[in-house]
Amino acid sequence: MPSYPYVLLSAAVSLDGYLDDTTPERLLLSGPADFDRVDEVRASVDAILIGAGTIRADNPRLLVNSAERRAARVAAGKPEYPLKVTVSASGELDPTANFWHTGGEKIVYTTEKGAERLRRAPVAADVVALGAGLDWRGLLRHLREVRGVERLMVEGGGTIHTQLLQQGLADEVQLVLAPLFVGDPDAPRLFGPGGYQGGRLRLVETRQIEDVVLMRYEPTAPGAGVLPSAADRRWLAVACDLAAQCPPSETAFSVGAVVVAADGTELARGYSREGGDPVVHAEEAALAKIAARDPRVTYATVYTSLEPCTHRASRPVPCARLILDAGVRRVVTAWREPDTFVAGADGSGLLAGEGVDVVVLPEYEGRAKAPNSHLLP
Repeated sequence: MPSYPYVLLSAAVSLDGYLDDTTPERLLLSGPADFDRVDEVRASVDAILIGAGTIRADNPRLLVNSAERRAARVAAGKPEYPLKVTVSASGELDPTANFWHTGGEKIVYTTEKGAERLRRAPVAADVVALGAGLDWRGLLRHLREVRGVERLMVEGGGTIHTQLLQQGLADEVQLVLAPLFVGDPDAPRLFGPGGYQGGRLRLVETRQIEDVVLMRYEPTAPGAGVLPSAADRRWLAVACDLAAQCPPSETAFSVGAVVVAADGTELARGYSREGGDPVVHAEEAALAKIAARDPRVTYATVYTSLEPCTHRASRPVPCARLILDAGVRRVVTAWREPDTFVAGADGSGLLAGEGVDVVVLPEYEGRAKAPNSHLLP
């Protein structure tokens, strides 16, 4: 089971990148058709999150407005409304805000200090203290493992969107572009100075809705160090899909691999026995497609459905050594190699011992094993 929910960031901005203006009334950046689309997305998720600043500024109810969509949720065995979530380090929250008095269950994530304040001035919500500071990974883990949230919609504000993107925790961005300018430097922006710098995002959909345009993006930049990112999960899924393309074998595993630069650019991909070579390994096939001395390799991540091999009879250099020789410093894998062909293989251990950051995502192990089921007990 994944440790975190699928995180969808949702926002509407002006042509010059503002979320609102500075007038007392909220600036409506889109129209009825897009509001209905947002209502549809809300009905599809398990929880909706906004920051405490958004509660103070907009006093939203954060509901699924369509009675038909609420009825469909109930028919599917879900609560009528998604769980409503907010985040406040200080715990300074207005107990009369609409957020607490409409919809279904609510939860506040805060610090130990904020929880103490909320014990003195409570709101109508469960309170979860994350420690001395706010911890987004701890928050998402709690939502997934304790509250059963599989899909989380985040509706702001800009600081929260930026933090989730910067930490590699956003799976998708849904951005609506409105045909107007705000032009006020004091107005809130989606990303301010020093905002998201995590490489390019992949555009997966554009759609005109009345006079606005919806753009859906997926982050592609790998994570850093041993902390996994949403993009890591997506790229590892690609590697597992490649494993399913391998010609079948009774004497070797089917493995897929992708090499991705730090900015999210795919450098190469490969799979076992690719191109009619009966003994080529996935990582070997992928690395062979990258030009010698490509400077991006040093900061790239190798995604492989099975951890790189440390011993092989078919070629003199195992894949773990090929990765080290290429200068790659980060590997993400789904499955540790069993003893089927090599007893005690430990490619992850060899790489880690040489200073490579190795991330294992066991939630993808089943997908990695699927094309190898005939080789397993």
